[in-house]
Amino acid sequence: MAGMKEIRGKIKSVQNTRKITKAMEMVAASKMRRAQERMRHARPYADKVRDIAAHMAQANPEYRHPFMIKHEGVKTAGMILVTTDKGLCGGLNTNILRASLNKLKELEQQGLQVEATAIGGKGLGFLTRLKAKVVSQVIQLGDTPHLEKLIGAIKVQLDAYAAGQLDAVYIAYTRFLNTMKQESVIEQLLPLDERFGEREQAGGAGPSSGIEGAAKHSWDYIYEPDAQTVVDDLLVRYVEALVYQAVAENMASEQSARMVAMKAASDNAKTVINELQLIYNKSRQAAITKELSEIVGGAAAV
Repeated sequence: MAGMKEIRGKIKSVQNTRKITKAMEMVAASKMRRAQERMRHARPYADKVRDIAAHMAQANPEYRHPFMIKHEGVKTAGMILVTTDKGLCGGLNTNILRASLNKLKELEQQGLQVEATAIGGKGLGFLTRLKAKVVSQVIQLGDTPHLEKLIGAIKVQLDAYAAGQLDAVYIAYTRFLNTMKQESVIEQLLPLDERFGEREQAGGAGPSSGIEGAAKHSWDYIYEPDAQTVVDDLLVRYVEALVYQAVAENMASEQSARMVAMKAASDNAKTVINELQLIYNKSRQAAITKELSEIVGGAAAV
């Protein structure tokens, strides 16, 4: 059995660790509320832009934006991988990286090469270890996502697709469902035709209106300066909104996962402290019993 001094040292060490994890849990809880509010505030904008873009795409059948054209025969695909910059958030990054690895293998089996964009330090390290082709990156986003920081990285993928160099562009991120549950998601970002028929709200609250809805309710528009310019700007803004929403969802998931992980670490530390305290009390009791036995034995001998 370990000495009492060594046990006291272990107890002190675990107590210090518990103080750190408890503080991190409280900080993550505070950041989680703000991240969830930011994510929920971004959803109505993304939904409205999506509806307008779908209606405009239907209202102008004579013009198709490059983002809506499917490229045949191209042997390269793009992937935007959204992860966190920091760790200590449970299996959040592990799950999305595992899903991304499976997707990369699937694309390779289809004979496609992958050009990747990393948003977050963990994803960048993962792609570097895989020796994947990273065409752009953005890290150290902080606790608040800013679109101006993201545009430069994602524009590389958007320009490559518009130029016909990519077969499709995928985005991988963690969708926020609730505080205890987050879902790893890989969606096709481009071409947009498929997305206009999908549900966009996290949690699947019901299908949003898309091309089919636009066909039932034909809207007339007055364009300034002209239809092509408006559609071009709107679809670019829509794709940027999708990426921003994905980053906001990922940040809300990060803070929730970190709070849960730190709470579990604090609870485990408390359990370890109780077990070590019990071992310490037994060791102390054994030492006292031994001393009493020696005293009684010495007295009897005298």
